[in-house]
Parts: sequence; C-alpha cells; structure tokens
Amino acid sequence: MPPHDPSSLDSIDLAILDILQRDNTVPQRAIAQAVHLSAPAVQRRIQRLRESGVIRAEVAVLDAVKLGRPLTLTVEVHVHDEHPLRTAGLRARIAAEPAVQQCYAITGEADYLLIINVASMADYDALAERLLRGDDNVRRFRTSVALACLKVGLQVPLPQQGTPA
Repeated sequence: MPPHDPSSLDSIDLAILDILQRDNTVPQRAIAQAVHLSAPAVQRRIQRLRESGVIRAEVAVLDAVKLGRPLTLTVEVHVHDEHPLRTAGLRARIAAEPAVQQCYAITGEADYLLIINVASMADYDALAERLLRGDDNVRRFRTSVALACLKVGLQVPLPQQGTPA
C-alpha cells in the first residue's frame, strides 16, 4: 500500500488520532464531543482511517514484568549477505517469534536491530539459538540488557494543522 498522504488529514482527523493513540477505549460519543462532531461522523472518520491504513492496529499494552517477562534486550544482528534471498529465512523466523517485539532493518555497522522481551536469560539463550546461531548468514550478534525502562510507546507525533508533517 502506498504511503498515506498526511495532507489529506484535517485538524479533526488529527484530533481523533491524538485521542485514539493515547487511549483507544475512549467512547466515540466522547471523541465526538471533543472534536465537535456527531458520533456517526466520528465513526465514519475512524473507519476511513482504518481502511486507509493510518490506523494499523488497536491493541492493549501489557505490563511485561507483571506477566513474568522482566527482561528486555536489544540485539544487533550482523549478516554476511544482505540479499533478500539470503535473509529471507532470518526475517521469517524473526517475524514468527513472539518474543521479538520490534525488528528494524538498519543502516550502520549492524543490519538489524531487535527489541526482545523474555522471562529469563535461559529463555533468551534458547531464542538466540533458534533465531540466530544456526543461520550461516548471521556473521555475529551483540546483545544488550535493558537495566531500566525510561520510556516505551508507539505514539506517533502528529503534525499541527497547517504545518508540514
């Protein structure tokens, strides 16, 4: 799908998105009051934003520590060959692995950056074995353990109406 044109979003769309990305359980009637529209008009706008892909998902954010998964790690993965045919297996394993919360193909010294959440270092060792150690295209990987969480979120800064995105 081509990128959505941010200029097609008006101030009401941006206000709705701001509310939803902070708390998507806000009732549509409350959103309607906040943006000075009717609830059916807000519902149509939200549906359009979903269909266009601007709203990609609506999820609950869970507390990993309270669920027994206190370790967050970042893993820099270096490969020998970045060709899509050589990295397809690695990418598929990463995409299928629930412990990988995020994965980015990056520039610089490493080729991929993974954000991983596990219950223990033994779990991480098993995950590294499954994902990385058996792949002859993985040259090396470097793991860092997060000592504290200072901020976590997926909120996208929204443009102000009338300013470039």
